[in-house]
Amino acid sequence: MLDFFNRRRQGTPNATLIRAVTLLIFGGLTGWAVAQQKNDNETPIGPRWWPSEWGAGDQRGAANRLTADKVLEANKLIRQGKVFSLGRLYEHGMPLPGKRHFSLTIPGSPTYPPSGKNQGVFFDEMFSGEIGQVGTQFDGLGHAGVRIGDDDYFYNGFKRTEFATPFGLEKLGIQNVGPIFTRGILLDVAALRKTKRLPAGYVISPDDLEACLAATKLAINPGDAVLLHTGHGALWMKDNAAYGTAEPGIGMAAARWLSEKKSVLVGADNWSIEVVPSEDPERSYPVHQWNLVRNGIYHLENLDLSELAAEKVYEFAFVFCPLRLKGATGSPGNPIAIK
Repeated sequence: MLDFFNRRRQGTPNATLIRAVTLLIFGGLTGWAVAQQKNDNETPIGPRWWPSEWGAGDQRGAANRLTADKVLEANKLIRQGKVFSLGRLYEHGMPLPGKRHFSLTIPGSPTYPPSGKNQGVFFDEMFSGEIGQVGTQFDGLGHAGVRIGDDDYFYNGFKRTEFATPFGLEKLGIQNVGPIFTRGILLDVAALRKTKRLPAGYVISPDDLEACLAATKLAINPGDAVLLHTGHGALWMKDNAAYGTAEPGIGMAAARWLSEKKSVLVGADNWSIEVVPSEDPERSYPVHQWNLVRNGIYHLENLDLSELAAEKVYEFAFVFCPLRLKGATGSPGNPIAIK
C-alpha cells in the first residue's frame, strides 16, 4: 500500500495496483453487506435477540429497570393524593378478541347455607376465561413469540418446547414481573390531533409522541410507564364491534422510538397497543414481537384513560401489581395513577 501511494505522488500510478485495491475495498464492502443481510434474515423478525442485556437466564425483561430510585422518583410526584382508576370493569358483554370468553357464576344462593348459632352465610364465585388476556390486561413475556424452524422462540431466546406445559409456563410466567411502582407519562395523541377519537388505522408516529412531550414539557426516562390516549376507548361497551375490528395505535417506528427510551411498559386505551390493520399486511402484530419478544417491554391493554386525559394529568405515580399467577401469560387488574 505504501508503494502504491508513493507511486501516486510521483505521478506514475500503477493501474494493476489500483484495480487490486478497488476490488479489495468493494469486495470487502460487498462481503459485509452480504453478511449483514444474512444477519438481518437470521429470524423472521431480524437478527437474533438473545441473550438479553440482563443476562441469558433473565425472565423479567424491562421490569429490571424498576429500581428503588424509580420508586422514590414516582413517590415525589404524589402531591394531591388523587387516585385515578385506569382499569375497565370486568363484566359480561365486554369486548373480547377472537374466541376468548369471560364468565362469572355464583354457585348457589347462598353458596354456603347458614351454619352455627350465628347463622353465617357465604357467597363464592366461579370464573372461566383467559384470566390474563381479557378486559384490562397486562401482557407478560410468555404471551408472544416467533416461529423459527420447528420451534417457537420467546423473550431471551427461550424455546416453547423447553418451558411450555398445559399447566403453565415454566419460564416467563407472570409471577416473575413483581409489583410496579414507577413514574407514569400520559401522551395524549387524540388531543394533539384535536379530536376526541383517532380514526381506526391511524398510525401513531415518533413525531406524534415527540410533539406530545414537547407540549407538556416532559421527557421519558428509563423505567417509565408510557400510556397512550387515542380516544378509542370511548367505544368500549358502546360499539364493541367497532372497538374490536380495527384501531389506532403505534407503528413500528414509534415502537422502536419507545424502546430506545427504555420504558418498562406501554399502555393504551385500545386492545392491542399497535395499529390495526398492521402497516404491513404480511406481518401480524409486529409491535408485540418488537416489545415483548425482542426488548422485554410489557403491554397494558384496554385501559380507561378518559379521566386522566380530561384532567390533563400528564405525569403521575403509576401503580400496578400483576397477580402472582404462576406460569400465566398475563394478568388482569386495576392499574392506578396518583397525582
